[in-house]
Order: sequence, then C-alpha cells, then structure tokens
Amino acid sequence: MEAQSADASRPSKGRVVMLVDNKVDGDSRVQKAAESAAAAGWDVTLLGLVRSGRGRTWKLGDAEVRLLPLKTPLSKRHAERHRSPLRRPFAYPPGPMAAYRRQWIKAWRADLATRRAALRVAPAAVGTALFRKAEKLRLTVAGPVSRFMQKWVEFRARQTSQAQQAGRALRGPIDRAFTAVWKGVKGKRAWRRLEPVLWDYELTYGKEIDALKPDLIHANDFRMLGVGARATVRARAAGRSVKLVWDAHEFLPGVRPWEDNAHWIPGNTAHESEYAPYADAVVTVSEGLGDLLRERHGLKEQPTVVLNAPDRPVELDPAIEDAEPEPDLRELCGIDSDVPLVVYSGSPGPQRGLGDMVEALPELDCVHMAFVVPSPSAAYIQGLLRRAQELGVGDRLHAVPYVQHWQVVRFLSSADVGCIPIHHWPNHEIALITKFFEYSHARLPLVVSDVKTMSEMTRSTGQGEVCRAEDVDDLVRAVKAVLADPKKYQAAYDKPGLLDTWTWEAQAGVLDTLYTRLVLGTPKERS
Repeated sequence: MEAQSADASRPSKGRVVMLVDNKVDGDSRVQKAAESAAAAGWDVTLLGLVRSGRGRTWKLGDAEVRLLPLKTPLSKRHAERHRSPLRRPFAYPPGPMAAYRRQWIKAWRADLATRRAALRVAPAAVGTALFRKAEKLRLTVAGPVSRFMQKWVEFRARQTSQAQQAGRALRGPIDRAFTAVWKGVKGKRAWRRLEPVLWDYELTYGKEIDALKPDLIHANDFRMLGVGARATVRARAAGRSVKLVWDAHEFLPGVRPWEDNAHWIPGNTAHESEYAPYADAVVTVSEGLGDLLRERHGLKEQPTVVLNAPDRPVELDPAIEDAEPEPDLRELCGIDSDVPLVVYSGSPGPQRGLGDMVEALPELDCVHMAFVVPSPSAAYIQGLLRRAQELGVGDRLHAVPYVQHWQVVRFLSSADVGCIPIHHWPNHEIALITKFFEYSHARLPLVVSDVKTMSEMTRSTGQGEVCRAEDVDDLVRAVKAVLADPKKYQAAYDKPGLLDTWTWEAQAGVLDTLYTRLVLGTPKERS
C-alpha cells in the first residue's frame, strides 16, 4: 500500500522510509529523526517491529510509524533442528522424541508393576495356570531390562538437553570451527550460515519497503543495513532512483555481543561488510566512530556526524489547560526537593556501571539514586533492587520508567547529579552518548567514568568529575565532590554557545541537508 503525505497541501521533498529493528518507543534518536525530517518537508514512514502480537500504526508529528510483526523461525540454531553427532552422539533428534521415550518407558514400568501385582492378588483374572507361568517368566526378565532401559533413556534425554543447550550457546570448539570454516569458504557472505536470522528481518520489511517506493531509505544500525541495501538494489533494478543512508549507531566489532556466542560477531560483521558499499552516505554519532567506519569499510566519504543530542528544552504553556501533566522524577521517587538525588538514565546492563552505583550507595549517606530505564520490572533491574536491600539501602534506590523524548530534559533536571559510570568497552570510548547531552541540557553536574571521549570533554568543560571505571571508592569520591559544590560544575553551562550545538534542532539540519543533497542534488545541480 502506498503511503500518502501527512499534509496533501504541503509539497514533499521526497519519500523517506526509515528502518529500525525495535519497537520505536524508547529509541529517541530514531523518533526525533523521523519527526524532524517530516517537519522539514519529507514524506516519512518509519518501519519498526514487534516481536510478539500484532503490528500497529501511529503518528510522530507528520511522520507515520508502522510496527511490523516479526517472526524468526530462522533464529533456530543447527542443533535445534538436527542431531549433534559430534557434540552429543547419543542424543535423540530435536523434537518430541526424548519426551516421548521417557514417557513410554515410564508407562512400560507402570505396566510391569501392575502385572506383577495382578499375579499375586487376582491370578484367575490373569489367565490359565500355563499362561501365568509364562507371564511370571516374562516379568522376571522384563524387570531388569526395563530398569536398564529407563537408565538408558534418561541418559539419552540428558544428552539431548545438553546438546540443545550447547547448540544454542554456540561457544564450544565445534562452534568456533564451524565459524572459521564458513568464514574461510564464504568470506563476507558467511552470515547466511552464521546468522540466518537476518533473513527473517528481510522477509518482514522487504515487501513493505517496496510498496512504499521511497526516494531515500534511512537504515538504522547493522541489521537494517542489509534490508535497506537489498531494497535499494531491487528499486534500481526496476528503474527507480533510490538513495541509501546507513546510520551506524555503534562500531559493531567493538560492541558487547547481544548473544555471547561464536557466531554473533563474525556473522553480523560479515553482513555489515557485505552491504556497507551499497550506502550512498553514512551517518554516525561521532568523528571517532566515523574514522573507524571509513577505515574498516573503505568508505569514499567521511561519515556525516549527527549527534545523539536532545530536543531543545521548551517551556510548557500554562494556558493550555488540557495539556497532559508531565511526570516528576522526585515525586515518582517519593522524595522532597532537598534530598540529594543521583540519576542514571538509559539502557541498563552490567557494562554500564549500574551495579557500581548500587555498591556505592551505602557510602553516600542520605543520597538517593534513580534509575530511569525502559522497564523497571526487568530481571536485571530487579536484581539491583534486591542487592540494594541486602546492603540496607533499598529505600534509597528507585527505578522509574522512560518518559517521552521531548520530556527527558525537564524530567531529569530535578536531580542533583547525572551519573555515567560505564565500563571500558571499545564503543564506550569513542562517542558522547545520549545521556551526556541530556544531562547537560538539564544542567546537571556530571560524574562520568574515565572512558576516553566523555572524560576528555567533561574535564575540558569543567561540568563534572571523572572517576575510574569499575572503582566503587572513586565513584563515591566523585559523587561527594560534586554534591559538595554543585554550582562550581553548573557554571560550565553558562559558557556562551556550549549547549547550542548539542541540540537535536542543530542535528536535524545536518540530516536534512544530507537528504536534500542525495535526493535533490546540490544547489548548483538544481539550478
């Protein structure tokens, strides 16, 4: 179905289809890009996904958002589909066979017990005297045979379970050998064997993109790069001019794998390497990441930097009586305005240092901490809350949900400290992350770990303290220093122009200029 412009009276610069491999909610960069591009005159459709249930559609400003239901049958690993003669040679084949055999042997054993009892208590019902003698002989043999068979079936069932677990984990020598062989045989095309689940994304998005007939495809991150590239190839083969923008959010070889196995990084990096040459332009979040991408993929142009900056804060209009009330961070935490509050806002995970914050809390008398996260009920967050209880500070740790992206800055501004205690990981070293800009616009003094780019910026501006990553004592020191003299650090935000370029409005202009050049040409080409 072909999308219609949100405002038929407004001329469109062209049709843009944005692709993202999430449900859009919580991805502020993607939301802001879609909304601002539509406001700049592009006809924008943003395609995301839901992993369960039905899709849905809504509006972000003048941009249309469609969530597509994703099915992932190709995510099943080889060991979940086939026997594993090398991994566990005695395992049953995948499927119901192990459960069937275990139940069958239990039924056989139950039958033997009943027949033995019947010989004792109801011999006439069993049969003739000759039959009963034969039955007794059969049961004498069947007893030990059935016991042996039960042990054998249980052994094979355990082998099956272990084979399935090992096959899903993909961390053993067989898995590393499998990866090495396919990388050697197929090179960049090896992802077809290592990460075939990437085809599930293609089969979910492909027809939708083709029906929209875009002038430009904006593919966010590595999974959508292949989807966008293949759609671009199909369109050009059909005689249509389509441009592809690849928005690289991270340096893929340096990420902490979403799945810790021998296939994930090699498979996804191979996929990225195959399709990176199809991009007409690359967008990324920092100059450092741009340098790495250009070197890795031999890009002809330096990637365009579009920072993960927040919307410029705006004052609410008190005259609008029916305006939806904005959430209040301190109210959600149940604390007054004079209680010291340290906030972390963003995706959680061990490598992001939230555990270090919890361990530091007993040494920070009267200080409360708030984790602003996508799902406060998630197992990882609940584990941190339990740990705080064990440390005797459970009443001073709070987990609250995300707010809308345009509310973030005001929401965070009631805190006293913005904390980013992330650990050393390649991607953490090369960019100023979203929460850095959000804290800055909220005028929060910062406590950041000594990852390269962020610590250098914090020291140069004077807007916060730097602590050693994974050092709880140094984190305590840094938080105490900031709380002791917050105005010293807040004064950095008074520097003229510091925050002006750290706004999405400035970044949206960069993106619009790139789209215009690709689709409509340079001013000289248009004249």
